[in-house]
Amino acid sequence: MAVQMRERLRELYREHIVPTMMREFGYTNPMQVPRIEKIVINVGLGEAIQNDRAIEAATRDLATITGQRPVVTKAKKSIAAFKLREGARIGAMVTLRGERMYAFLDKLVNAALPRVRDFSGVSPRSFDGRGNYTLGLREQLVFPEIEYDKIDRVRGMEITIVTNARSDQEARRLLQLFGMPFRAS
Repeated sequence: MAVQMRERLRELYREHIVPTMMREFGYTNPMQVPRIEKIVINVGLGEAIQNDRAIEAATRDLATITGQRPVVTKAKKSIAAFKLREGARIGAMVTLRGERMYAFLDKLVNAALPRVRDFSGVSPRSFDGRGNYTLGLREQLVFPEIEYDKIDRVRGMEITIVTNARSDQEARRLLQLFGMPFRAS
């Protein structure tokens, strides 16, 4: 199933997105057209300082959503006001490339985002100036693999789509052509 999704998105990119972007941006070579390089999913867990089980639950949910084992992130320095020690486990993240990246993007655009409550599109202003897009989700329940009865707590996540586009305008158009539902500005 994932192979069909990957092939479908690659074919969409090759047959539709490349010619469209070459025409719109005046590229002379198909290799100039921006591509998605990777997708990084990050779950920050401030609660992990008191609750050690939060890390295991978050990594389990992240592995279920992405099909890949997450890396546990650790604090780089101590912050006394937050009772945080250097090296403490405070989050989990996954970097997706290739087949899993395309499968996740397809699932995000076609299954997860439409399930967000009162969804009117994602913000078109969340680009970083270098062609990368970041969006936040408030709950992991929007993904169809997560069962409501099996979660211990609702957790949000940050999803960053990294492209090799030279500008935010090129990256926005690339994501639009992949089906990302941007809301009207």
